[in-house]
Amino acid sequence: MSGKKAMVLLADGSEEMEAVITADILRRAKIAVTLTSITGNEIIKCSRDIKISADAKLLDAIQNQKYDAVILPGGMPGSKTFASSEKVGKLLKQQEAEDRLIAAICAAPTALKAHGIAKGKKITSYPLMKDQLTDDYTYIEDKVVVDGNLITSRGPATAFAFGLAIVEKLLNKEVALSVAEGLLYDDYN
Repeated sequence: MSGKKAMVLLADGSEEMEAVITADILRRAKIAVTLTSITGNEIIKCSRDIKISADAKLLDAIQNQKYDAVILPGGMPGSKTFASSEKVGKLLKQQEAEDRLIAAICAAPTALKAHGIAKGKKITSYPLMKDQLTDDYTYIEDKVVVDGNLITSRGPATAFAFGLAIVEKLLNKEVALSVAEGLLYDDYN
């Protein structure tokens, strides 16, 4: 293991591709990943009715633990659940205050806005979320946008690039390139 730890938050309606692809890429890079239910449900029913078994419930996962990255997949109503959760807000504010990585993809950047996270930074999201974010962020329509310890991405098709950007930020570009090569993903450079 790399010694790095990441938490992927899950709620009913989370986008399964974004959650699973990201977790898989991080695990290939030897980053310890905890799939974390924010609702207390052990089984999460995702946006396309695929069920994911969480590794831990949020309160258990954060008990005496800090994570190098907290990752929010998109999907509906999962992103709305993240946005309305006081526990998620507290976790994100602590992550930001301690200058640790926050990553959000698809509709999940709206949860960052709801909790006042990373205001003024460069950000991207699923195109339908753009109008909700342009007042508080510098909106860029790239596949992946990295601004300091914030990484955002567009949607399911960009989940590979998103996961690899997180690997690069937590470890280094060489590890990210090695993982990309093993995946036969040649769009990462």
